[in-house]
Amino acid sequence: MSGKKKGLGRGLSALFGDEKPMDKPQAIKQLNSVSISDLSRNPYQPRQYFSEEKLEELANSIKKNGIIQPIAVRPNQTETGKYEIVAGERRWIAAQRAGLHEIPVRILDLSDVESLEVAIVENIQRDDLNPIEEARGYKRLSDEFKYDHESISKLMSKSRSHISNTLRLLTLPKDVIAMLEEGTLSSGQARPLIGLGNASSIAEEIVSKNYSARKVEYIVKSKKNSKIEKKYDANIIKAQEKIEKKLGLKVSISNKKNNSGRVVIEYKDLDQFTLISDLLTK
Repeated sequence: MSGKKKGLGRGLSALFGDEKPMDKPQAIKQLNSVSISDLSRNPYQPRQYFSEEKLEELANSIKKNGIIQPIAVRPNQTETGKYEIVAGERRWIAAQRAGLHEIPVRILDLSDVESLEVAIVENIQRDDLNPIEEARGYKRLSDEFKYDHESISKLMSKSRSHISNTLRLLTLPKDVIAMLEEGTLSSGQARPLIGLGNASSIAEEIVSKNYSARKVEYIVKSKKNSKIEKKYDANIIKAQEKIEKKLGLKVSISNKKNNSGRVVIEYKDLDQFTLISDLLTK
């Protein structure tokens, strides 16, 4: 397997039927159906968690209506006559629960890297990946197939900063990563905790008190600016949020032990600056 990327997205064009026949002969073959037992999950599938409730809903739908969209597969590299799922694993699992013995498929001729491309993009487009599954998918593209962050951002139609920030989530402690996987913590809440020695305890506090991502940023900033651990003043946070809501601008309040401090109002353009100036000089 070559580690060098030969071009972005060929696997995706094959999946959606946009690839010209002359690009790669026999790239796509149509097959009416195959036995469910002849299919296996994609080892490059980034998604690890499936909602039991949604699986049951899909299984019930399949019982009534069958599988409307064929599952995308590729020939198994080690077993002749067997196939590896590229996209549609949830439909495959639900079909088994629905009691189906055969399933409609579309056979694609894809490399390992193209199979990973399709699996990641399909899940992200459907918002099916949690942040950690997404990060692990990007990491495999980087580690196994030598993608840089710029190449991943182009493939996924995401900003480079999004790719980098998502990958950094993998540096969090295992218990915080578990919270992200379970959905009890969002990436916005977790991102400010990256690099903190006490990330786990703060994460527990965030979940128990249902802090917003904005509150987490304030709390983490306060911790970094203080040499001594202290309890956060809820009144300061409320005042900050109230001012932000009133102005529609980002506001930071730093309050010292003697109740002196500063209020910082951020603006992005001349119109916002004029708004602040008018409010302060009235």
